[in-house]
Amino acid sequence: MPAGPRPGAETPLDLDRLWVEFGDSEGDEAPGTVYRCDLTWLTSSWTCVFGRGCRGIDAARPDDGCCSLGAHFTGRDDERRVARAVRRLTPEHWQHRAHGRRGGWRVTADDGATTSALVDGACVFLNRPGFAAGTFADGAGCALHLLALAEGRPPHETKPDVCWQLPIRRAYRTVRRPDETSYLEVTIGEYDRRGWGPGGHDLDWYCSASPEAHVGTEPVFRSLRAELVELVGPAAYGVLVRHCEGALAARRSLPVLVHPATAAAAAAARRRAAAAGEDAASGGEDAPDRMGAANGGGDLMSGGAR
Repeated sequence: MPAGPRPGAETPLDLDRLWVEFGDSEGDEAPGTVYRCDLTWLTSSWTCVFGRGCRGIDAARPDDGCCSLGAHFTGRDDERRVARAVRRLTPEHWQHRAHGRRGGWRVTADDGATTSALVDGACVFLNRPGFAAGTFADGAGCALHLLALAEGRPPHETKPDVCWQLPIRRAYRTVRRPDETSYLEVTIGEYDRRGWGPGGHDLDWYCSASPEAHVGTEPVFRSLRAELVELVGPAAYGVLVRHCEGALAARRSLPVLVHPATAAAAAAARRRAAAAGEDAASGGEDAPDRMGAANGGGDLMSGGAR
């Protein structure tokens, strides 16, 4: 299937990007780990829009967000963390608690892969619209995310790895230098459609390339700080922040830094402002730096139902 724009005015998958590389060592010692980070993505205005404009990956089930599929666990540590969270979930947090507490919250496929179970066509942890009205919005969304908010902890401490990382993609590879030494390369970038495998092209809508989701009031490297620190560690995150701040300051001279979905969202906001008789020229070329604030940004769930 071609990688062009998708329903919902998604931008193309292949776009010009600016990357930065930095090592984990100081002084003259060659780094053992090199972080390769996509500044175009990390300075974009993407935010989770679950419950406030998300179309969902299945057009027939838009209220599911990206939870129409069960979450694949990355290993025993991932499963154990979720299992501990499951024991703390109450009926006020979790619509399908009765099903899950009977041991039905995870399943093992024939190939040995373990995933969260599905109930009525979506993840067992997904509370459907109308559940526990007034508890959290209308109660819809990820029960594990709701638990994290209730306990005052970041969502990565309760949710499966694939859920809290989305739509950040972390990848590893070993790189050999010409002198036959090597280092571990850790890539931090955008989890686009292809991150889901071949089936990603069949999703009816996907947020990372859609201007409809690039309406956050903060760039990704700030809004997903907790997730990024967990992925790369506090020291590397501190270096990454300096590079991202520099990238934001350089946007006038390096337009490749602006994610096309962020640019499209900012342009749409300017058109709406002009139609409303406001001063659309006040932001000029700096409009993308406001991270879509004119769209009423904000991250309702600090990660939504991912």
